[in-house]
Amino acid sequence: MLASASILGVFYIHHIVSGVAWMAGTQNIDVLDDRFSDQEESNIQRVNSTGKFWIQDKYTEEIQNLSEREYYVTQRNGTETPFQNQYYDNKEPGIYVDVVSGAPLFSSKHKFDSGTGWPRFYKPLEPENIIERRDPGPLGVRTEIASKHAKTHLGHLFRNPNTPTGLRYCMNSASLEFIPAEDLEKGGYGQYADMFNSTEE
Repeated sequence: MLASASILGVFYIHHIVSGVAWMAGTQNIDVLDDRFSDQEESNIQRVNSTGKFWIQDKYTEEIQNLSEREYYVTQRNGTETPFQNQYYDNKEPGIYVDVVSGAPLFSSKHKFDSGTGWPRFYKPLEPENIIERRDPGPLGVRTEIASKHAKTHLGHLFRNPNTPTGLRYCMNSASLEFIPAEDLEKGGYGQYADMFNSTEE
């Protein structure tokens, strides 16, 4: 009985440690500037007078208006607690934008359940709106994902053989604002409305 309990304990400890290491990013992936360079050029409006996406030199006011959690994650490279954040299990159709600049980043069309407890996507909606940066740490060098214009810390990029791209963009909910599909026109993101009226990815 004691031997069985010991074996069971080792089994659970092994899987817990393996799971933590996997989520923390020991599956390193190289930083690339043109990961989706073969994707068709977007028709995004760079300055949208009817929406909230504006390319600015600074986002001082927007940063000052962040909540304490949003500031910690986006400006201090913080990480939210898994399974205790706003969007990890959100299944509504719509897009996710940078909470600071409003830049379109990800779509619910590319969201999947990885079981890690954070919002995760297998590709960005607008690759040109994100950048990759090296993030050295105690578990190795990870690839950080940040927004291009506001330099918002979003999360990290990992390998995932079970997705169409072989990638997993593991993001923080606090870095994102979700725009439901029915509000895209009203919010100034009308160019994305058609993608939710079709089955295309």
